[in-house]
Amino acid sequence: MADADTLLAKLSGPLPEAPADPAEVIDMLADGVEPGLMAMPSGRFFGWVIGGTLPAALGADWLTGAWDQNSGMRFATPGTVAAEEAAAAWVLELLGLPERADVGFVTGATMANFTGLAAARHQVLTNVGWDLERHGLNGSPPLRVLVGDERHITVDLALRYLGLGAPEVVASDDQGRIRLDDLGEALDAGSNGPTILCLQAGNLHSGAFDPIGAAVELAHRRGAWVHVDGAFGLWAAASSRHRDLLDGHATADSWATDAHKTLNVPYDCGVVVVAHPEALRAAMGSQASYLVHDEGPGDPLAKVPELSRRARGVPVWAALRSLGRTGVEDLVDRLVRHAQSLATGIGAIEGAEILNDVVFTQVCAAFGTDERTRAVTQRLLADGTAWMSGSRWCDRDVLRVSVSNWSTDDADVARSVDAVRRAAAG
Repeated sequence: MADADTLLAKLSGPLPEAPADPAEVIDMLADGVEPGLMAMPSGRFFGWVIGGTLPAALGADWLTGAWDQNSGMRFATPGTVAAEEAAAAWVLELLGLPERADVGFVTGATMANFTGLAAARHQVLTNVGWDLERHGLNGSPPLRVLVGDERHITVDLALRYLGLGAPEVVASDDQGRIRLDDLGEALDAGSNGPTILCLQAGNLHSGAFDPIGAAVELAHRRGAWVHVDGAFGLWAAASSRHRDLLDGHATADSWATDAHKTLNVPYDCGVVVVAHPEALRAAMGSQASYLVHDEGPGDPLAKVPELSRRARGVPVWAALRSLGRTGVEDLVDRLVRHAQSLATGIGAIEGAEILNDVVFTQVCAAFGTDERTRAVTQRLLADGTAWMSGSRWCDRDVLRVSVSNWSTDDADVARSVDAVRRAAAG
C-alpha cells in the first residue's frame, strides 16, 4: 500500500485554471487513491472496531448522495426525514429503549456521546435552577462527571468539547467493568449537586459491559443523569443470547452508538438516543425566522448539532429493512461466535494467551513478553492475510482483534488463525 506522501504528490499540484471533463476527473481520482486504500471491507479485517457495509445500506447511501437533500427540516425534505423516523423507531424497538425517546443521526460515536452529554448537561443544571442556555457555564454550579477508568477516549473528547473538563475516574475490574462499590463511594463523596455518570457497553479491549442496571439505580438514587457509551456493544440488545450483558440498560437517560460498527452501514453514521426529548431539544435546538419548523415529532435539526445535514438515517433504514429482526440478531450472534472461534484458535497456538473473557466481539492475546507480542503483530501485518491491531491493555502489549464485519465467515476465521500461527512461529 502506497503511503500518503507518495499519493499526495500524484493528487496535488497547482489548482487547474480551467474546467476538466468530470469522467476524466473521476478516473484520475480512482487512479490516485486506490493504491492507498486499506482492505477495511474485508472479512479478515479485525483492526480497531470497523464494520463493513451491507449491500442495501451501500445502495441507500448512493441514493442519499444522489438525492442531495439537506435533511434538517421535516417540511423541506419529508421523504428522507420519513425514512429516518421509521429507522429511528426500529432502532428503539431493536435496542429495547423507551418508545418516546428522541433519536438523532450524527457523524459517529464521538458526536453521539457529545449530543447525549449535551442533553445531560442541560438537564442536571436545569434541575438545580441554572439556565444554561441563557447564562452559559460561567458561574454555574459545579458539575461532576463520573466515568470508569477504562472508558473510551471519545467520552473525554465530548466532555472537553462541552467545557466540562476532565472527569472523575472510578476504578474498574480486570475486564474493564466499573466497580459498583467504588462507584457508590464516589457518588457519596460528592455533594448533591449536578452529576452525570458515563457507563460503557462494550470495552474496546475486552468487550466487557459495565453492570448498567445496578449502576443506574445507584446514580438515579442520587439524582444523577446516566449516559451509556455503546459504540458497538449497544447492539447486543438485539440478540436474545447476548442482551443480558446490558441488563437494565433501558433505565438510563441517554445512549450512544455507531451504526457503522456492528450494524455495518457506510460512514458516517452515529446514533444518539435520549429518553428525555425536552432536554435534547433544549440543548440542540435552534429557531430562526427563515426556517419552517414542524410542530409534530420535531425537526432533525433540533436533535443533532448540525443545521445542514446529510440524511444519515436512510442507510440505517435500508440496513434494518434488509435484515429484519432475525437478521440483526443473527448478525450480532455471528460476530460474537467468530470472536470466540478466533480466541479458541489463537489460544491454542503455543505461547499464546487470551487475556480477556470473550463475551462479545473483542479478543486480546499476548505472546509472552511485550517484545515478542509486538514482533508477532508486526509479522502478522507483514503477512497480509489478516489485519489485527497492536495495543496495550492491563500493562501488557496485546494483539487486539475486533470482529465487526458482516461478511466475515468461518473460512476467514480459519485463515486468520493460520496467519497468527505463522507469525507466532516466527
